[in-house]
Amino acid sequence: MRNLKNLPPENELEENFILSSGPGGQHVNRSATGVQLRYDVHASRFLQAAVKRRLLGLAGQRATSEGVIVIEAKSHRSQHRNREEARQRLSALIGQARKRPKKRVATRPSRASRMRWKKKKQRRREIKRNRRPPSLDD
Repeated sequence: MRNLKNLPPENELEENFILSSGPGGQHVNRSATGVQLRYDVHASRFLQAAVKRRLLGLAGQRATSEGVIVIEAKSHRSQHRNREEARQRLSALIGQARKRPKKRVATRPSRASRMRWKKKKQRRREIKRNRRPPSLDD
């Protein structure tokens, strides 16, 4: 397995093997090669509270209301490769959650940019004004 440095300890992960679709012919109908990896974020002692919040936010639909992240991998023919893929996806998700988002620094537009914006707006106004039919007042 490669690049799994963000993976929680084995005792915090739960794996269920499920039937998967896709290539494999009759073999795919008879063997449970798909993997459903479950990770209870709230019960985990592996992550800090801020990382847990970001992780659940990033997980989106993959997180249940109880705070369990469910990742399914069933694109490969072998159970081993599906296990590896599910763990890699969880590891990548945790790695992404560990990165603190940068704080936004409020800035103001420069005087030159405000002038450019104003000129552009005036040009646009003229274009639209020229599209109008001539007035009957003249």
